[in-house]
Amino acid sequence: VQLVESGGGLVQPGGSLRLSCAASGFTFSMYAMRWYRQAPGKERELVAFISSAGGNTVYADSVKGRFAISRDNAKNTVYLQMNSLKPEDTAVYYCHTLIASRAYWGQGTQVTVSS
Repeated sequence: VQLVESGGGLVQPGGSLRLSCAASGFTFSMYAMRWYRQAPGKERELVAFISSAGGNTVYADSVKGRFAISRDNAKNTVYLQMNSLKPEDTAVYYCHTLIASRAYWGQGTQVTVSS
């Protein structure tokens, strides 16, 4: 199982970024996917969830209405569209899936929101 995130970077407050997570080594369309983030000195927190077929999504209250999770099962990729970014969104963002009760993580991508 391999999860590879991309798309992070430096953005000004109010800006947008789109993160991608390319998955391989498992049948992507069978598994729910999640985005987590971890800010310096804080615990890792769940940001967004999407079901295997993409029909169900759940968001943390802190990002609801600003972030959107989606997936393309033909491309084995999950996305996180982040709009109206705030400095408090600064964190390393991780892609995650759970297979047979085992958690798999990507290496993370840094998102920095600063003027």
